[in-house]
Amino acid sequence: MKNIIIDVLIAVILISVLQSDLFAQEKLKIAVVPKSKSALFWKSTLVGAKLGALAISGVEIIWTAPLSESDKEQQISIVEQCIADNVAGIILSPIHQDALASSVSKAMKKKIPVIIFDSPLKGVPGKDFICYIGIDNRKAGYRAGEHLVKLLGNKGKVVLLRYVKGQANTTEREEGFLEAIAKHQNIQVTMKDQYTGGSVDEAKKVCQNLMSQIREADGIFCPNEQSTIGMLLALQEANITDKIKFVGFDTPALAVEALKKGQIDALIAQDPSRMGYFGVKTIVDHIRGKKVPTKIDIDVSVVTRDNLNDPNIQKLLSLPSTSE
Repeated sequence: MKNIIIDVLIAVILISVLQSDLFAQEKLKIAVVPKSKSALFWKSTLVGAKLGALAISGVEIIWTAPLSESDKEQQISIVEQCIADNVAGIILSPIHQDALASSVSKAMKKKIPVIIFDSPLKGVPGKDFICYIGIDNRKAGYRAGEHLVKLLGNKGKVVLLRYVKGQANTTEREEGFLEAIAKHQNIQVTMKDQYTGGSVDEAKKVCQNLMSQIREADGIFCPNEQSTIGMLLALQEANITDKIKFVGFDTPALAVEALKKGQIDALIAQDPSRMGYFGVKTIVDHIRGKKVPTKIDIDVSVVTRDNLNDPNIQKLLSLPSTSE
Protein backbone atom coordinates (compact mmCIF):
# COMPACT_ATOMS: atom_id res chain seq x y z
CA MET A 1 0.00 0.00 0.00
CA LYS A 2 2.85 2.33 0.92
CA ASN A 3 4.54 1.71 -2.46
CA ILE A 4 1.30 2.55 -4.32
CA ILE A 5 0.98 5.87 -2.48
CA ILE A 6 4.61 6.71 -3.28
CA ASP A 7 4.07 5.83 -6.94
CA VAL A 8 0.99 8.05 -7.10
CA LEU A 9 2.83 10.95 -5.47
CA ILE A 10 5.70 10.58 -7.92
CA ALA A 11 3.25 10.57 -10.84
CA VAL A 12 1.55 13.72 -9.55
CA ILE A 13 4.90 15.48 -9.18
CA LEU A 14 5.99 14.45 -12.70
CA ILE A 15 2.71 15.72 -14.21
CA SER A 16 3.10 19.02 -12.34
CA VAL A 17 6.65 19.42 -13.57
CA LEU A 18 5.72 18.61 -17.16
CA GLN A 19 2.96 21.19 -17.03
CA SER A 20 5.22 23.87 -15.56
CA ASP A 21 6.78 26.72 -17.52
CA LEU A 22 10.12 24.96 -17.22
CA PHE A 23 9.01 22.38 -19.80
CA ALA A 24 6.45 24.49 -21.62
CA GLN A 25 6.84 24.71 -25.38
CA GLU A 26 8.47 27.97 -26.43
CA LYS A 27 5.97 30.26 -28.13
CA LEU A 28 6.20 30.92 -31.86
CA LYS A 29 7.08 34.59 -32.26
CA ILE A 30 5.24 35.91 -35.31
CA ALA A 31 6.14 39.42 -36.48
CA VAL A 32 3.26 41.40 -38.02
CA VAL A 33 4.66 44.33 -40.03
CA PRO A 34 2.03 46.69 -41.50
CA LYS A 35 2.82 49.91 -43.37
CA SER A 36 2.23 52.00 -40.25
CA LYS A 37 0.39 51.89 -36.93
CA SER A 38 -1.64 55.07 -37.27
CA ALA A 39 -4.52 54.14 -39.60
CA LEU A 40 -7.62 52.35 -38.34
CA PHE A 41 -7.06 49.79 -41.10
CA TRP A 42 -3.81 48.60 -39.52
CA LYS A 43 -5.28 48.63 -36.01
CA SER A 44 -8.07 46.40 -37.31
CA THR A 45 -5.42 44.09 -38.76
CA LEU A 46 -3.83 43.87 -35.30
CA VAL A 47 -7.19 42.90 -33.79
CA GLY A 48 -7.51 40.04 -36.27
CA ALA A 49 -3.93 38.90 -35.67
CA LYS A 50 -4.49 38.83 -31.91
CA LEU A 51 -7.70 36.86 -32.36
CA GLY A 52 -5.77 34.41 -34.52
CA ALA A 53 -3.10 34.05 -31.83
CA LEU A 54 -5.77 33.45 -29.17
CA ALA A 55 -7.32 30.71 -31.26
CA ILE A 56 -3.98 28.91 -31.66
CA SER A 57 -1.91 27.82 -28.68
CA GLY A 58 1.73 28.78 -28.37
CA VAL A 59 1.79 31.96 -30.48
CA GLU A 60 3.10 35.43 -29.61
CA ILE A 61 2.44 38.45 -31.84
CA ILE A 62 5.20 41.02 -32.34
CA TRP A 63 3.63 44.19 -33.77
CA THR A 64 6.07 46.63 -35.34
CA ALA A 65 5.73 49.21 -38.12
CA PRO A 66 7.21 52.34 -39.73
CA LEU A 67 6.02 55.77 -38.62
CA SER A 68 4.97 56.70 -42.17
CA GLU A 69 3.49 54.66 -44.99
CA SER A 70 5.96 56.25 -47.39
CA ASP A 71 9.07 55.22 -45.41
CA LYS A 72 10.10 52.04 -47.18
CA GLU A 73 13.64 52.28 -45.79
CA GLN A 74 12.37 52.04 -42.21
CA GLN A 75 10.17 49.08 -43.10
CA ILE A 76 13.15 47.33 -44.69
CA SER A 77 15.12 47.91 -41.45
CA ILE A 78 12.25 46.45 -39.42
CA VAL A 79 12.10 43.31 -41.57
CA GLU A 80 15.89 42.95 -41.39
CA GLN A 81 15.71 43.19 -37.60
CA CYS A 82 13.02 40.51 -37.52
CA ILE A 83 15.35 38.29 -39.52
CA ALA A 84 18.25 39.03 -37.14
CA ASP A 85 15.98 38.20 -34.18
CA ASN A 86 15.17 34.88 -35.87
CA VAL A 87 11.41 35.20 -35.48
CA ALA A 88 9.36 32.15 -36.41
CA GLY A 89 7.54 33.97 -39.23
CA ILE A 90 6.78 37.38 -40.74
CA ILE A 91 3.41 38.72 -41.92
CA LEU A 92 4.15 41.79 -44.05
CA SER A 93 2.26 44.48 -45.94
CA PRO A 94 5.05 45.94 -48.11
CA ILE A 95 5.23 49.69 -48.60
CA HIS A 96 6.91 49.14 -51.97
CA GLN A 97 6.35 46.11 -54.20
CA ASP A 98 9.99 45.98 -55.34
CA ALA A 99 11.99 47.46 -52.47
CA LEU A 100 10.96 44.81 -49.90
CA ALA A 101 11.55 41.84 -52.22
CA SER A 102 15.22 41.40 -51.28
CA SER A 103 14.53 41.30 -47.53
CA VAL A 104 11.68 38.85 -48.02
CA SER A 105 13.95 36.63 -50.12
CA LYS A 106 16.58 36.77 -47.36
CA ALA A 107 14.02 35.70 -44.76
CA MET A 108 12.76 32.81 -46.87
CA LYS A 109 16.33 31.58 -47.45
CA LYS A 110 16.84 31.56 -43.68
CA LYS A 111 13.72 29.36 -43.36
CA ILE A 112 11.69 32.23 -41.90
CA PRO A 113 8.36 32.00 -43.76
CA VAL A 114 6.81 35.24 -45.00
CA ILE A 115 3.16 35.93 -45.75
CA ILE A 116 2.25 39.07 -47.71
CA PHE A 117 -1.05 40.78 -46.96
CA ASP A 118 -3.05 43.72 -48.30
CA SER A 119 -0.41 45.03 -50.71
CA PRO A 120 1.23 42.68 -53.26
CA LEU A 121 4.97 42.07 -53.44
CA LYS A 122 6.91 41.36 -56.60
CA GLY A 123 7.27 37.60 -56.78
CA VAL A 124 5.35 34.36 -56.98
CA PRO A 125 3.16 33.23 -54.05
CA GLY A 126 4.14 29.75 -52.94
CA LYS A 127 7.69 30.29 -54.18
CA ASP A 128 9.08 33.72 -53.27
CA PHE A 129 6.79 33.94 -50.23
CA ILE A 130 4.27 31.58 -48.70
CA CYS A 131 0.92 33.19 -49.45
CA TYR A 132 -0.80 36.43 -50.42
CA ILE A 133 -3.84 37.48 -48.37
CA GLY A 134 -5.93 40.42 -49.51
CA ILE A 135 -8.53 41.80 -51.86
CA ASP A 136 -8.48 41.92 -55.64
CA ASN A 137 -7.36 45.55 -55.71
CA ARG A 138 -7.96 46.14 -59.42
CA LYS A 139 -11.48 44.74 -59.12
CA ALA A 140 -12.13 46.95 -56.08
CA GLY A 141 -11.02 50.04 -57.99
CA TYR A 142 -13.19 48.99 -60.92
CA ARG A 143 -16.22 48.70 -58.65
CA ALA A 144 -15.48 52.18 -57.29
CA GLY A 145 -15.40 53.55 -60.84
CA GLU A 146 -18.65 51.86 -61.78
CA HIS A 147 -20.36 53.23 -58.69
CA LEU A 148 -19.12 56.77 -59.33
CA VAL A 149 -20.38 56.59 -62.92
CA LYS A 150 -23.77 55.55 -61.57
CA LEU A 151 -23.80 58.45 -59.09
CA LEU A 152 -22.99 60.90 -61.90
CA GLY A 153 -25.66 59.60 -64.25
CA ASN A 154 -23.00 58.52 -66.77
CA LYS A 155 -21.62 62.02 -67.45
CA GLY A 156 -19.31 64.58 -65.89
CA LYS A 157 -15.73 65.35 -64.88
CA VAL A 158 -13.90 63.18 -62.34
CA VAL A 159 -10.74 63.49 -60.29
CA LEU A 160 -8.50 60.60 -59.19
CA LEU A 161 -6.21 61.32 -56.25
CA ARG A 162 -3.43 58.74 -56.29
CA TYR A 163 -1.55 57.52 -53.21
CA VAL A 164 2.19 56.90 -52.72
CA LYS A 165 4.12 55.73 -55.79
CA GLY A 166 5.24 52.10 -55.73
CA GLN A 167 2.48 50.78 -53.48
CA ALA A 168 1.00 47.95 -55.50
CA ASN A 169 -2.41 47.81 -53.81
CA THR A 170 -3.38 51.44 -54.35
CA THR A 171 -1.82 51.49 -57.82
CA GLU A 172 -4.03 48.58 -58.85
CA ARG A 173 -7.11 50.27 -57.37
CA GLU A 174 -6.31 53.44 -59.31
CA GLU A 175 -5.82 51.52 -62.56
CA GLY A 176 -9.01 49.54 -62.01
CA PHE A 177 -10.90 52.79 -61.44
CA LEU A 178 -9.54 54.32 -64.66
CA GLU A 179 -10.41 51.13 -66.57
CA ALA A 180 -14.04 51.41 -65.47
CA ILE A 181 -14.21 55.13 -66.29
CA ALA A 182 -12.67 54.58 -69.75
CA LYS A 183 -15.76 52.61 -70.81
CA HIS A 184 -17.94 55.70 -70.56
CA GLN A 185 -17.38 58.35 -73.24
CA ASN A 186 -19.27 61.05 -71.39
CA ILE A 187 -17.04 60.82 -68.32
CA GLN A 188 -13.87 62.90 -68.49
CA VAL A 189 -10.92 62.34 -66.14
CA THR A 190 -9.51 65.81 -65.47
CA MET A 191 -6.84 64.78 -62.94
CA LYS A 192 -5.17 61.38 -62.63
CA ASP A 193 -1.44 61.87 -61.97
CA GLN A 194 -1.45 63.66 -58.60
CA TYR A 195 0.00 61.73 -55.65
CA THR A 196 -0.31 62.27 -51.91
CA GLY A 197 2.24 61.45 -49.23
CA GLY A 198 1.91 58.70 -46.65
CA SER A 199 -0.27 60.52 -44.11
CA VAL A 200 -3.61 62.29 -43.76
CA ASP A 201 -1.89 65.65 -43.26
CA GLU A 202 0.12 65.27 -46.46
CA ALA A 203 -2.97 64.22 -48.40
CA LYS A 204 -4.95 67.19 -47.09
CA LYS A 205 -2.19 69.62 -48.06
CA VAL A 206 -2.03 68.21 -51.61
CA CYS A 207 -5.81 68.55 -51.94
CA GLN A 208 -5.72 72.13 -50.67
CA ASN A 209 -3.08 73.00 -53.26
CA LEU A 210 -5.23 71.44 -56.01
CA MET A 211 -8.53 72.87 -54.83
CA SER A 212 -9.06 75.09 -57.88
CA GLN A 213 -9.04 71.94 -60.09
CA ILE A 214 -11.06 69.90 -57.63
CA ARG A 215 -13.79 72.54 -57.55
CA GLU A 216 -14.36 71.97 -61.28
CA ALA A 217 -14.96 68.24 -60.83
CA ASP A 218 -18.28 66.43 -60.53
CA GLY A 219 -16.83 63.31 -58.92
CA ILE A 220 -13.82 62.14 -56.92
CA PHE A 221 -12.18 58.80 -56.11
CA CYS A 222 -9.54 58.25 -53.41
CA PRO A 223 -7.93 54.78 -53.13
CA ASN A 224 -7.25 54.35 -49.40
CA GLU A 225 -7.95 55.61 -45.88
CA GLN A 226 -5.38 58.41 -45.70
CA SER A 227 -6.19 59.90 -49.11
CA THR A 228 -9.93 59.65 -48.40
CA ILE A 229 -9.66 61.48 -45.07
CA GLY A 230 -7.25 64.07 -46.47
CA MET A 231 -9.62 64.83 -49.34
CA LEU A 232 -12.63 64.93 -47.00
CA LEU A 233 -10.97 67.45 -44.68
CA ALA A 234 -9.97 69.65 -47.63
CA LEU A 235 -13.52 69.55 -49.07
CA GLN A 236 -15.02 70.36 -45.66
CA GLU A 237 -12.66 73.30 -45.27
CA ALA A 238 -13.63 74.56 -48.75
CA ASN A 239 -17.32 74.00 -47.91
CA ILE A 240 -18.03 72.06 -51.12
CA THR A 241 -18.82 68.55 -49.84
CA ASP A 242 -22.39 68.86 -51.16
CA LYS A 243 -21.27 69.79 -54.68
CA ILE A 244 -19.11 66.76 -55.58
CA LYS A 245 -19.89 63.03 -55.65
CA PHE A 246 -17.22 61.33 -53.57
CA VAL A 247 -16.26 57.65 -53.48
CA GLY A 248 -13.59 56.82 -50.90
CA PHE A 249 -11.82 53.72 -49.64
CA ASP A 250 -11.79 52.05 -46.19
CA THR A 251 -14.06 52.84 -43.27
CA PRO A 252 -12.48 54.97 -40.52
CA ALA A 253 -15.03 56.56 -38.17
CA LEU A 254 -14.56 60.03 -39.68
CA ALA A 255 -15.39 58.73 -43.17
CA VAL A 256 -18.39 56.74 -41.96
CA GLU A 257 -19.75 59.82 -40.18
CA ALA A 258 -19.25 61.83 -43.38
CA LEU A 259 -21.13 59.12 -45.28
CA LYS A 260 -24.06 59.48 -42.88
CA LYS A 261 -24.08 63.26 -43.41
CA GLY A 262 -23.93 63.02 -47.21
CA GLN A 263 -20.39 64.41 -47.44
CA ILE A 264 -19.17 61.09 -48.86
CA ASP A 265 -21.40 59.06 -51.18
CA ALA A 266 -19.80 55.60 -50.95
CA LEU A 267 -16.91 53.79 -49.27
CA ILE A 268 -15.20 50.66 -50.57
CA ALA A 269 -14.90 48.52 -47.45
CA GLN A 270 -12.35 45.80 -46.81
CA ASP A 271 -12.12 43.41 -43.87
CA PRO A 272 -8.62 43.97 -42.43
CA SER A 273 -9.34 41.96 -39.28
CA ARG A 274 -9.85 38.87 -41.48
CA MET A 275 -6.49 39.56 -43.15
CA GLY A 276 -4.79 39.63 -39.74
CA TYR A 277 -6.58 36.50 -38.53
CA PHE A 278 -5.87 34.43 -41.65
CA GLY A 279 -2.30 35.74 -41.73
CA VAL A 280 -1.56 34.27 -38.31
CA LYS A 281 -3.52 31.06 -38.89
CA THR A 282 -1.90 30.41 -42.27
CA ILE A 283 1.67 31.06 -41.21
CA VAL A 284 1.34 28.89 -38.10
CA ASP A 285 -0.23 26.09 -40.15
CA HIS A 286 2.72 26.33 -42.55
CA ILE A 287 5.27 26.27 -39.72
CA ARG A 288 3.56 23.23 -38.22
CA GLY A 289 3.72 21.33 -41.50
CA LYS A 290 0.23 21.77 -42.89
CA LYS A 291 -0.39 22.52 -46.55
CA VAL A 292 -1.64 26.09 -47.00
CA PRO A 293 -3.09 28.00 -49.98
CA THR A 294 -0.88 30.38 -51.93
CA LYS A 295 -3.64 33.00 -52.10
CA ILE A 296 -6.57 33.91 -49.85
CA ASP A 297 -9.09 36.38 -51.32
CA ILE A 298 -10.88 38.83 -49.06
CA ASP A 299 -13.93 40.36 -50.75
CA VAL A 300 -14.94 44.04 -50.62
CA SER A 301 -18.30 45.76 -50.18
CA VAL A 302 -19.61 49.09 -51.46
CA VAL A 303 -20.99 50.89 -48.41
CA THR A 304 -23.65 53.54 -49.00
CA ARG A 305 -26.22 55.32 -46.86
CA ASP A 306 -28.80 52.84 -48.14
CA ASN A 307 -27.02 49.73 -46.81
CA LEU A 308 -25.16 51.29 -43.86
CA ASN A 309 -27.33 49.51 -41.27
CA ASP A 310 -27.16 46.11 -42.93
CA PRO A 311 -25.78 43.62 -40.33
CA ASN A 312 -23.08 42.38 -42.71
CA ILE A 313 -21.93 45.95 -43.34
CA GLN A 314 -21.98 46.76 -39.63
CA LYS A 315 -19.57 43.86 -39.02
CA LEU A 316 -17.07 45.57 -41.31
CA LEU A 317 -17.47 48.90 -39.52
CA SER A 318 -17.08 47.63 -35.95
CA LEU A 319 -13.61 47.47 -34.45
CA PRO A 320 -13.02 45.55 -31.20
CA SER A 321 -10.92 47.49 -28.70
CA THR A 322 -7.26 46.60 -28.57
CA SER A 323 -3.98 47.96 -27.24
CA GLU A 324 -0.78 48.05 -29.21
